Amino acid sequence: MSKVTVVGAGNVGATVANVLAHRDIVKEIVLLDIQGNMAKGKALDTWQQAPIDYYSTYLRGTDNYAETAGSDIVVITAGVPRKPGMSRDDLISTNAKIVNSVTRSILEHSKAPIIIVVSNPLDVMTYAAFKTAGLPATKVFGMAGILDTARYRAFWPRPCRFLQRIFRLYSWVVTATPWCHCPGILPLRGFLS
Repeated sequence: MSKVTVVGAGNVGATVANVLAHRDIVKEIVLLDIQGNMAKGKALDTWQQAPIDYYSTYLRGTDNYAETAGSDIVVITAGVPRKPGMSRDDLISTNAKIVNSVTRSILEHSKAPIIIVVSNPLDVMTYAAFKTAGLPATKVFGMAGILDTARYRAFWPRPCRFLQRIFRLYSWVVTATPWCHCPGILPLRGFLS
């Protein structure tokens, strides 16, 4: 794989670019944001870690979709975040416009990339990207789940985390319903050798 574009240089997008760069599995990452200077700064920060952390991935930031040309994978993290008191559903109208615009702009410069949507509300935004892209279902994905698992495990009381280390206890989190993020989650625990 030679090129990945991450659209949205906020906390999630910048973290995706940073982690992907550190894995050293792609030649180039383009971090794109409407705030081009922020994207440039975050990309430069991550790229300058390469000599210390021993990876060769090149990163650049931009606000110009032309620089995303030839992307193999596009990760869409763009959208407005929730404000206090808002539900994920309150974001549908605004974020659907953003995701549709991003998808159209990406496809002007990259032919049939894999699109991974992270924007909320995830299921609706993934469907919006899928419909706008007109690509096969095997090319458009939504990514969620691991964050919920990490949050769940982070809030376990310290004695439970201690037991995790001793017994290599792992937990999986199953959301209460398959189509939305819900406050109720069900922990499934198991001991693995």
